[in-house]
Amino acid sequence: MKKIFKLLATLVSCMFLITAVTSVAGCGLLTVTPPSHGEDLPSDKDDELNGDNDNDNGGENTDKDEDDGNGNGNQNKPSFTPHESAAGIPDRLTKETEKIVRFSQGGSSEFVWADGYSNGNMFNCTWRKSSASVKDGVMSMSVSKEGSGYAGAEYRSKSKYSYGFYSVCMKPAKCSGVVSSFFTYTNEPVWDEIDIEFLGKDTSVVQFNFYTNGKGNSEFVFNLGFDASLDFHEYAFDWSPNGIVWYIDGVAVYRAEATAQKALPSHSMQIMMNVWNGIGVDDWLGTLDSTALPAKAQYKWFAYAPAAT
Repeated sequence: MKKIFKLLATLVSCMFLITAVTSVAGCGLLTVTPPSHGEDLPSDKDDELNGDNDNDNGGENTDKDEDDGNGNGNQNKPSFTPHESAAGIPDRLTKETEKIVRFSQGGSSEFVWADGYSNGNMFNCTWRKSSASVKDGVMSMSVSKEGSGYAGAEYRSKSKYSYGFYSVCMKPAKCSGVVSSFFTYTNEPVWDEIDIEFLGKDTSVVQFNFYTNGKGNSEFVFNLGFDASLDFHEYAFDWSPNGIVWYIDGVAVYRAEATAQKALPSHSMQIMMNVWNGIGVDDWLGTLDSTALPAKAQYKWFAYAPAAT
């Protein structure tokens, strides 16, 4: 009898361990969330646009004390080395209460899809609502061939947001000539912008940037130490009048400060994310690899927390 009880105890322990391990998902712990009454999102598509969704079903992040410190559910230390500008800045992961759109709940009536027009200039695509869909808790946006041109996708807020913490759980497209992004933007009264951008020609790096009154040239390329296209990670920036701090999986990796020569963005901006291909910028994006189309980026959630006043 003692052997039987010992065997039963061992089996119960194993079942508990398996349950605990499989509850962990990219960008946080897997949770079940009720449906919301958001915007009418594009319908699910077959594999020709979205491909097989081989990721978990839209897991959610938790506070750092409840997570592993990397924000992606992995029990590994960061594989990157923060820039010296971020020395001494505390870790900062997204809190559940800060998430304003969870694609496990659909979308949000406060955000809209760009549809049926082109930006021109370096953007070599037409924005199509049909180039995006939400399935299994993940929002996918793609660049694909469309007749003699290309179709891309963009999701943006109706309202503008000011200083605070912005974050996203995403996986960029891996395709030369394609950009996957999460950023803030306004052109009224001037062009201000803060960027997190992935160039599909090399998804082992991420590009941070900002524009103030239309002036850019503030790019900083950070080596991730991993291929961002393979799994979901949390990317963020904290914007204040004194500086912008970018984070990866909760770790501060780079800080930009205002200087006498360069001011920081100061105007409220829309929250935006898009996936697009370029023209005339091959030296930056690389030549478009049409054989890799459709090229897909995926998003689980994004967040905003206003700066403390």
